[in-house]
This record gives sequence, C-alpha cells and structure tokens, in this order.
Amino acid sequence: MWGIVGVAAVVIVWELYKWLAPEDGVIVAGLRILPRTTDLAMPHVWVMVGRLFEPVTRQEGSPPLWGVIALGALTTLGIAAVGWLVGMIVGFAFALLMQRWRLAEWGLLPWIILSQTVPLIAFAPIVKSWGSRIEIGGWEWQDWMSVALIASYLAFFPIAVGALRGLQSPDRIHTELMHTYAAGYWPTLVKLRLPASVPYLLPALRLGAANAVIGAVVAEVSTGLQGGIGRLLIQFAGQASGDPAKAWGPIFGAVALGLVAAGSVALLGVFLKDYRRGEAA
Repeated sequence: MWGIVGVAAVVIVWELYKWLAPEDGVIVAGLRILPRTTDLAMPHVWVMVGRLFEPVTRQEGSPPLWGVIALGALTTLGIAAVGWLVGMIVGFAFALLMQRWRLAEWGLLPWIILSQTVPLIAFAPIVKSWGSRIEIGGWEWQDWMSVALIASYLAFFPIAVGALRGLQSPDRIHTELMHTYAAGYWPTLVKLRLPASVPYLLPALRLGAANAVIGAVVAEVSTGLQGGIGRLLIQFAGQASGDPAKAWGPIFGAVALGLVAAGSVALLGVFLKDYRRGEAA
C-alpha cells in the first residue's frame, strides 16, 4: 500500500515540477541546481509508460520495449540472486566468527566497513580481468561470474553487520541461563542467538538483496556484459537524443528489479513471523 503511495507521490512531484519549473531548469549563481523540464530531459510520465508498449525499433517484427526490458531484468535478477546467496554465506560466516571471538570482531569489522569505500565502477573491470585468467581443467571462469562476485561484494556487508548485531542481541541473563543448563556454544547458538537475530537479520537480508541488484547493474555496465539490464541502460541512453522516453525504460526495469529482490526476501518473514517481535528498522 505504502509502496503505491510512494510511486504516486513521485509521479505527482515529477509532473508538478515539469509544469511549474522553467524549461532551462532552476539556475542559482550561474549553476543549474535542478534539471531542465524539456521533453528531451523530462518526458511526461504517460509518454514514458506508453513507450514501454511500443516496439524497440522501427524494424518489422521488433519486440515491445517492455519484453526486452523484462528479459534483461530476469538475466540481471538471476546473477544478483547468485551474488546475494554468496554474500549471505560470507556475511553470516564473518558474523559468526566475530561473535565467537571478540578479537576477531576488533580485527575484522573495521576492514569490512572499509571494504565498502572501494570505487565499484573501477573495481569491476579488475575482477573481470582476474577471473578471465582462472581455468581449472576444462572449466573456465565466465563473465557473469565476475558480475555475481561484485554483487556479493556489496551484499555481504549489511548481512555481516546485521547478523553480528542480532547474534549479540540476547540479554546477558538469557546467555547466563543457558550456561546454567550447561549448554555449549552450538546449543546456545541454535536455541538462543539465531532466533534472537531474526529481527535484525531480515532487514539486513533485504538490504543485501537490494545491494546485490545495484552491484550487478553497475558491474554489467563496467564489464560490458551483454543481456542484462545494465547493458540496456547504456545502450538506450545513447539513443536518448532521438527517443528520450525509451531511455527511461531500463531505469523503470532496474527500479522494479530492486523491489522484486527486496520483496522476495521479505517472504522469508512469513515463515519466521514468530521470531520477528521488535524487528529492527
């Protein structure tokens, strides 16, 4: 419900600004602080939506724009899903390690945070270059694996931090109670820490899914991988001067892709509803 309200609010703001603002945008002290409102820079919402149902090109038999975007989005979604799974495994492993040994937390957590400052658009081609040199027997590294690795690189950070916070969330009185029952590390982890971590872990997994989509799209742009939504963004952006509404199609697809990814993870909450009391925002 609130998602629909949010989309409607964006549409209203978009059209109001296009209607009220000058065509050259808002300029202050010689600097343009708000964009132009021409049809080339800001097509009407109904024009952009209508363009989705028109053919991609003027060639006979050309598929509709929405079909091409949907196919690209599914390709990117599959790669992002692999990246999210890898990021979840790595992030949760780091969280377990840091929760088990405080020294590991002191040593690893600053580097985990620092890892997110690396410019992704410059890092992706390096990963592709390294991956292209990997060959084990008859198996070779594929370009899409580099994109999935970049997606996992962005996904693991919120999962590691959220899982760590969740694993550390049980009150001291509860952990001491487990000690009085002579429960070791693994029974305490399974029966106390993991259930207590659910309200923190679910939002982290949703954020990780959204980050995986962002990482996949950026990596597709940086590595030149064909077939995904990232490549369509670059391809259609180059045609914006002659067909401005077409360039917004992949943007809509990328937004929908992020919503689908985060919403799919949210389905986990249905099965874990008994542990979601006090869920972290």
